[in-house]
Amino acid sequence: MAKIIGNSLSNIPWQEKPEGYEMPIWRYKSNPIIKRNAIPSSNSIFNSAVVPFKDGYAGAFRCDSKSVSMDIFAGFSKDGVNWEIEHEPIVFQSDNIEILKKEFRYDPRICFIEDRYYITWCNGYHGPTIGIGYTFDFKEFFQMENAFLPFNRNGVLFPRKINGKYAMLSRPSDNGHTPFGDIYYSQSNDLEYWGHHRHVMATIPGNDSAWQSTKIGPGPIPIETDEGWLLIYHGVITTCNGFVYRMGCALLDINEPWKVKYRSKDYIMTPTTDYECIGDVPNVIFPCAALTDADTGRIVLYYGCADTVTGLAFTTVDTLLDYLKANSL
Repeated sequence: MAKIIGNSLSNIPWQEKPEGYEMPIWRYKSNPIIKRNAIPSSNSIFNSAVVPFKDGYAGAFRCDSKSVSMDIFAGFSKDGVNWEIEHEPIVFQSDNIEILKKEFRYDPRICFIEDRYYITWCNGYHGPTIGIGYTFDFKEFFQMENAFLPFNRNGVLFPRKINGKYAMLSRPSDNGHTPFGDIYYSQSNDLEYWGHHRHVMATIPGNDSAWQSTKIGPGPIPIETDEGWLLIYHGVITTCNGFVYRMGCALLDINEPWKVKYRSKDYIMTPTTDYECIGDVPNVIFPCAALTDADTGRIVLYYGCADTVTGLAFTTVDTLLDYLKANSL
């Protein structure tokens, strides 16, 4: 049996797998857990990050306004299911006013490293790039230098240093709704200057694994296991009706995470429900956060649905790794 390397989380949200259900990830029966109008100003709330915090949970949520402007809002929950989201967006502090200039903020991730919660997001600074900030209490937020030049999206930190360096996955892009994208690994001594870039995974051309033929990007913070880093990612195909976003997974080497040990040929989750297929951007599931319990191996995923609402899904490390190894490229 595989083991998650991490903390116990006894109050992790959970529902058992439905009897006879064959896919490795199953949905919360009361999805979506966050509706599009959960706060007065929101048109949609999706692609959001969640972490354990104090005796409950905290998060950073992508809320597009009724004018369809993009920003990030803090939120809190006792049980990880029922959320109270702040009505005003996060205000970052910085000694450098230039850093605080933005065009947009969206698709955050949160990663606890050492003594604080780091937030990464797609930051608009003369085009999309990776913003980095941190908080200790989800009340005050401090912004650091952008990690990369434009154009880049989906900056996802690892939860600890690797070979003495901070580490991040990202997806270089262009200035539009990128019709391409591979996953890359980068490292840093100080979370400011990034280098030693390594290619991790590419799209799959042709018909062998067509669900991930257009672009791929990292999802939640990688999960450390005794077999390697478990990466959940999104994959995209271009159809006659536009992009379709699905979910896959891979197992990366623990010391050299740019080396892929297993990678899912088949998707692990696909849009099937009304709230995943109908919305501002139809046919999208986009994972951004994972909660884990080392004692039970349980994994809880928060994912955006049709760029409109937020859903919850469940799996275990053994379920996912068994499926991955049986369906690897």
